[in-house]
Amino acid sequence: MCHRPDDASMSEQQRGESPLENTPGGGKTPEATRIEPAAPEEFGLVQAWWGDGKGKTTATLGMGVRAAGHGYRVHLLQFMKGGASSVDAVRGEYNAIEALPGISYENLGHYGWHGMADGSDDAGHEAEAQAGLERATELLEAAASADLSEPIDLEADPEEGVHMLILDEVLYAADRGLIDEADVLELIDTKPDDLELVLSGSHEKPTYLEDHVDLLTNVRKDRHPIEDGQRARQGTEF
Repeated sequence: MCHRPDDASMSEQQRGESPLENTPGGGKTPEATRIEPAAPEEFGLVQAWWGDGKGKTTATLGMGVRAAGHGYRVHLLQFMKGGASSVDAVRGEYNAIEALPGISYENLGHYGWHGMADGSDDAGHEAEAQAGLERATELLEAAASADLSEPIDLEADPEEGVHMLILDEVLYAADRGLIDEADVLELIDTKPDDLELVLSGSHEKPTYLEDHVDLLTNVRKDRHPIEDGQRARQGTEF
């Protein structure tokens, strides 16, 4: 007598189902949809990206764009991202951010690079870094006053609150003594629970962060074209 398996013991293929139907999206190719204001359900972690490899800012910007694509309000505050002889005053990411809803930026960098023989004033670098620290504190206070469990208007000023705050190169500023490591820890300690805080920068491991962040990523260099004399290129570095 032939035994006929019941539905519970039959494979998906035997039941005529595609195995992709149980995957996220049901096996359908994702399509872009109109960006509408929304609120994240699981934000609130602290991320830190450091290392001697290229890609720290690139990674954090990519994550910011992804969040903005879901309708979350994102703001990028850049420390130490001034100009240099090989970098244009306007970066490609600024133009892209201007064209996207929900994400904004500001730059408190100083021309040149701290500690380099580029004609820039190191005291000026410190003043800019301190201004960046003050601005970051203001943005955290604004986020703490906002209801981050609710959507935020995509064109709202960051003073009205953001769901994700990216402090680009803040770890370089601490590494070079332009701000104190304790200042960075204070930013983390005072952030509201629902805010996703993203920190980047520094070739040296920020060991002071190890017990204070949820993600600590080392962007490691195996090879870099700068070693062969290649300078920063438009469209890849700025």
